[in-house]
Amino acid sequence: MPPSLKRELTTFSAMALVVANMIGTGIFTTTGFLAADLGRSSLVLGVWIVGGVVALAGCLVYGELSVNLPRSGGEYVYLREAWGPVWGFVSGWVSFFAGFSAPIAAGGLAFAAYLSYFFPSLSPSSSDALLHSGIGWIHLGNGQLLAVGVIVVFGAVNILGLRLAASVQNTLTLLKIGVLSAFLALAFIMGHGNWHHFALPAVRVSTHDLALQFAVSLTFVMFAYSGWNAATYVAEEIRTPERSLPLALVGGTLLVIVFYLACNIAFIYALPLEKLKGVLPVGSEAARALFAGRGGAIFSGMMAAALLSCISAMVIVGPRVYYAMAQDGCFFRSAARVHPQFQTPVVAVLFQTLATAAMILTGTFEALIYYIGFMLVLFAALATAGIFRLRKRSNWRKLPAVDRFFPLVPGVFLVASCGMLVSTVQLRPTESFLGLLTVCCGAGLYWWTTVRNRNRRRV
Repeated sequence: MPPSLKRELTTFSAMALVVANMIGTGIFTTTGFLAADLGRSSLVLGVWIVGGVVALAGCLVYGELSVNLPRSGGEYVYLREAWGPVWGFVSGWVSFFAGFSAPIAAGGLAFAAYLSYFFPSLSPSSSDALLHSGIGWIHLGNGQLLAVGVIVVFGAVNILGLRLAASVQNTLTLLKIGVLSAFLALAFIMGHGNWHHFALPAVRVSTHDLALQFAVSLTFVMFAYSGWNAATYVAEEIRTPERSLPLALVGGTLLVIVFYLACNIAFIYALPLEKLKGVLPVGSEAARALFAGRGGAIFSGMMAAALLSCISAMVIVGPRVYYAMAQDGCFFRSAARVHPQFQTPVVAVLFQTLATAAMILTGTFEALIYYIGFMLVLFAALATAGIFRLRKRSNWRKLPAVDRFFPLVPGVFLVASCGMLVSTVQLRPTESFLGLLTVCCGAGLYWWTTVRNRNRRRV
């Protein structure tokens, strides 16, 4: 009998996975872009509140889906059950690129950007990042090389066993929460901030209608909230998924909403929006303003370390999707191979590591975020819509929190998702086109795989 995945994750570990996936690249990098596009503190805070409500609605729906379909794979499993194998395959294909590889790449670049506080040559946007061979789309600076190195290390840890990876993950998550808690407490107790900053507007960089821009900015924010579904990807490795998954999803999401609002208040308290505009390492700049001298440097370094938790969590989660797909014959068969000693999806981890490294060396941070946000919103919306169909099953167990407000809960998520998708297509056509192209390529690969398998059966 071939080796299988082990149920070793507790409720705490599952919740840590959710928190670690959510609190990471997004909260440490997006507020500067929001300040440039929205121009008012009330709108910047408002878009984070709206994003939290939308994420919580999606979290409740996924909680019900996970109770009834406690298999590793997340959207891949839900879409396959609701809409058929082709959509399940395409969602897994999209997860490989936009769900995990691209966000891990963005996390690696953000980690390098924060360390550039101490070593300017590590900035991913530094002038020496372009390969001098004349291939302008390849970025090979020190920051990119550092990011690739971090991904390789976490990939190796993940191969060596889930228990080791989970221990590292729990430690990094506690470190992250500790760093943020200390940052927030000290920011308001002894930080050199000013509440008057909330009344100071910034000159908007975006020339688009404010309502339309708000919807597009919500896509940016949803990237930061995207980890709310993380625990569903490792359902087969959670000891009591029927009980633990809903608790992990809801509890983790509520905790993160509070942290996100508090962080953004601290950022604006530290600096007016005009000085936050377009800043990538926004936490680093806020720490520099709040804690003069070594205090800013210490917090900048700790925030860089906290980003490792998010990267580690996604490196754990992603390969489980490809593993589930490969088991169903919908991905490269080798991705279903489990290491005989460590009992981890070793080939799937290697696939993800290679794809992430390629994205780090060829992509820019902002383009990656819009591409990721568009794709994640699209497929989360399709999975959420599937609950209307799946609830017709006779043995379907309804989650009380969803059933009490049905169809309002999935409706909130779907309406917000449609608004974000339409607005992103209008304002960011390139990233939207690349997202849809990814979907088409996935559908084409499914067709090719299906035809090939049929021909093999005939032979």
